[in-house]
Amino acid sequence: MEFSEVVRRRRMVRRYSSRPVDRAVIDRVLGNAVRAPSAGFSQGWAFLVLDEREDVARFWEVTAGERLDAPDAWLRGMSTAPVVVVPLSSKEAYLERYAESDKGWTDRAEGRWPVPYWHLDTAMAALLALLTAVDEGLGACFFGVPVEAVDPLREAFGVPATYTPVGAITLGHRTEDLGVSGSARRGRKPLEEVVHRGRWGSR
Repeated sequence: MEFSEVVRRRRMVRRYSSRPVDRAVIDRVLGNAVRAPSAGFSQGWAFLVLDEREDVARFWEVTAGERLDAPDAWLRGMSTAPVVVVPLSSKEAYLERYAESDKGWTDRAEGRWPVPYWHLDTAMAALLALLTAVDEGLGACFFGVPVEAVDPLREAFGVPATYTPVGAITLGHRTEDLGVSGSARRGRKPLEEVVHRGRWGSR
């Protein structure tokens, strides 16, 4: 598939068929994800792959909690995904990398970072995963993990405290299109509204 078509076809898919996803396909998705750029080549990311039915069910138990008793349309659809991938970032990996001699930030001060690149780089890896899923003929959706679910998620799956989930990705084969979601109906902003050439406000 041409890259332009992959980008055009990428959308958040919120309902999946029961057809399983081959592990070789999952590996290709993650193989591309780890080719994302990272500051200082720190690569302070990890990916928790849940592709067993029991593990996926456990994920929804710890992240959705009581909502499972009366799931809304979003949760009913998302929980049909046969695979959930949780991208995780490690701040410590970046602080350690930049304390090395070629960087010299030996104070390991978090304030040196204009933005938390450990989250940013992991998010770029997640985007590559989303694009690869499209290229593989799969549907995918990136969504957030509730703050109150982060520690239960770590405990349920043995994730070290030094790793933080930047979100989660459902993967699977798309089912019937149920129409455009409320968010998508907002439409994309035109380029002239978001692009500033040479100076803010200059089109």
